[in-house]
Amino acid sequence: MQALNFPRYTFRFKNSQNTTLIFDIIRKKFIVLTPEEWVRQHVLKFLTTDKNYPTSLINVEKQIVLHGLKKRYDVVVYNPDGSIELLVECKAPQINISQTTFDQIARYNFNLDATYLMVTNGIQHFYCQMLYSEEKYKFLREIPEFSR
Repeated sequence: MQALNFPRYTFRFKNSQNTTLIFDIIRKKFIVLTPEEWVRQHVLKFLTTDKNYPTSLINVEKQIVLHGLKKRYDVVVYNPDGSIELLVECKAPQINISQTTFDQIARYNFNLDATYLMVTNGIQHFYCQMLYSEEKYKFLREIPEFSR
């Protein structure tokens, strides 16, 4: 797999029926290793290792309903009170981050009301803080570490 713009992490892999699988520390099972999954697993290591978010507050690839359509978000980090701290949208490294990507995460966040957003293709990372009272968002250099 392609080197990504994250620190180096250790992952567990296995092969099954000529397919490479990677162990997901949140879902606690092996997942087919696609380019997007490679990015998602780096995000999970980044959040738990570098930003100190507890695995118990992280949810991966859950379905939500938007305007009657079923969609799946990549990663959500909850606060201990159940509100959403962070919504992450992952793309494969070869997918350019565009306005369409930001529109997608904004649509998801319309239902989720996250405090922070992260969009990444593993090479480029964008972080935003939602300013709901001003109806806008502010780009950040990084997301905050867990502090509860």
